[in-house]
Amino acid sequence: MVESFRDLRVYQDAFRAARKIFQCTKSWPKEERYALTDQIRRSSRSVFANVAEAWRKQRSPKHFISKLSDADAETTETRAWLDAALDHEYIDQESYSDLDTMYDQISASLVTMMTNADDWCGPAGPADQVQEAPSEYKTDPSPIE
Repeated sequence: MVESFRDLRVYQDAFRAARKIFQCTKSWPKEERYALTDQIRRSSRSVFANVAEAWRKQRSPKHFISKLSDADAETTETRAWLDAALDHEYIDQESYSDLDTMYDQISASLVTMMTNADDWCGPAGPADQVQEAPSEYKTDPSPIE
């Protein structure tokens, strides 16, 4: 049973893929540090981050789908950066193919979740069953200086 975004296979796969990209980019040329290296690291990490955000948006199918769509767009961006890395020979064909396949599978999972959003979304339960612990609010009558 999925109880947290961390339990989602797509989150785990995206996290693992981002870790592989980070390891690959450690050996890339220093002149790429603020260009290709930062871009691919950012987009690869954004995939799993957007999946986590989508999980918190489950009460609204439109918001849930929007965040998953953002995650899917980041998979495509990551794949574009992988193309550039391969073209510049920063990554070998085998590593490229492995990562490209991983992101293809991640994208397919995201599309499946978006297509079946109603299976993932909805209220947590009747409003009378959801309660937040009362908070104490203290005020100081003295003026702010």
